[in-house]
Amino acid sequence: MLDQTVKDQLTAITGVERFSDTHEQRLVYSYDATPGFQSEPDGVIRPASVQEVQAIINVCREHHIPIIPRGSGTNLCAGTVPSQGGIVMVFTHMNRILEVDKENLTMTVQPGVITLDITKRAEAEGLFYPPDPSSMKISTIAGNINENSGGLRGLKYGVTKDYVLGLEAVLANGEVIRTGGKLAKDTAGYDFTKLLTGAEGTLGIVTEAILKLVPKPETKKTALALFPNMEQAAESVSAIIADKIIPATLEFVDQPTLQAVEDFAEIGLPVDAGAVLLMEQDGDPEVVNRHMEAMQQLCKKYGAISVRLAQNEEEALALTEARRSALTALARRRPTTLLEDATVPRSKLAEMVRFIEETAAAYEVEICTFGHAGDGNLHPTCMTDVRNHAEMERVEEAFAAIFAKAVDLGGTITGEHGVGEMKAPYLEWKLGQAGVDAMKAVKQALDPDNILNPGKIFAKDTKKRIVLGGGTRE
Repeated sequence: MLDQTVKDQLTAITGVERFSDTHEQRLVYSYDATPGFQSEPDGVIRPASVQEVQAIINVCREHHIPIIPRGSGTNLCAGTVPSQGGIVMVFTHMNRILEVDKENLTMTVQPGVITLDITKRAEAEGLFYPPDPSSMKISTIAGNINENSGGLRGLKYGVTKDYVLGLEAVLANGEVIRTGGKLAKDTAGYDFTKLLTGAEGTLGIVTEAILKLVPKPETKKTALALFPNMEQAAESVSAIIADKIIPATLEFVDQPTLQAVEDFAEIGLPVDAGAVLLMEQDGDPEVVNRHMEAMQQLCKKYGAISVRLAQNEEEALALTEARRSALTALARRRPTTLLEDATVPRSKLAEMVRFIEETAAAYEVEICTFGHAGDGNLHPTCMTDVRNHAEMERVEEAFAAIFAKAVDLGGTITGEHGVGEMKAPYLEWKLGQAGVDAMKAVKQALDPDNILNPGKIFAKDTKKRIVLGGGTRE
């Protein structure tokens, strides 16, 4: 708990109305969207300016108090759980779009702006902000930046880091730095913009961001392809990419997920299909028509039962929104839902899908799979009950096997959710000890007192042992 001196110093910065250490506030900010992780902070504070962020950091550094920057708490890696206590910093009072610069195609925003508001503002100006995480209706831009969030359009347009041109951030020593800018090129020293993007708030606290905008696509078409099974859907994905077509969206959903989504959304989805591909292309009308026709033919070649083109914008939006609701729909089935984030090269997609199915059967757990098929980003999702300890052990072992397989196939333990606390024990599998040590050296240099979101990315205990394919990985 905080002593009165610290409380007085913090309230002197924000006023009593924007600092709280009541039990109710500490409970609300003791968890995020990651099941199984909860720890109460010592207080919650809401700065309204970069100067207030500086002052808060200086107080916390003086008293060795951890600071956990937090958006809406939608992350799925326990990245904003205050596992070592401290102060949760919430940016609801720094939520303005500061500027839309149509000459330089940029938007400057504060950290607490909701992602969907950025998308809507860009479109109102005839422009386009492509990153679209499924949580975009409630997630904040700084949360997206901290986790380097992806989304359904990641295949064609990239992820958050590809649209962050510059940042204002406060370091652990209280100093403000500005990185990048409204520039198409900038090679002046280390790329701190990219370093801070995806650093999960462990290296600095983002207080402003310059985002890249692009011209709004002329047109868009959406189609739904039905397959007897997941493997044929995965093979179709590989065929589409091999045909040099890069769709705006190429998502896949297995049958149990499809059933859950239809039960939730009730839009007439074909629940008898073993798997579906949601395909979307945007851009020049002639190119869109040609690509959609080619994708339909490739899907049929690789076993699609049928391919249905959305007849109007409303139907296309309904299909896309149904895919975005997959986690919500599955979460209704059992008390605990664990959504994971293994990524493999696209050519290994079918093999990885097959392995997930085999792993679920081997460990006797229910795993549904959906995800961004076009960029190999799979979201195996397990419906379970955290109160069932024996089942939870099997779930953890199953996911460890999935992470290990992804790495063995040339993939990674996370494509867009981040490492946080949940994936920290597996980081060495991907980077090796030398890679982890190099990252720790950066953390030590920028945050020697370890006050910025401590306990994330680097695990205290990295001993995760799993037997896989006759070998052992630790």
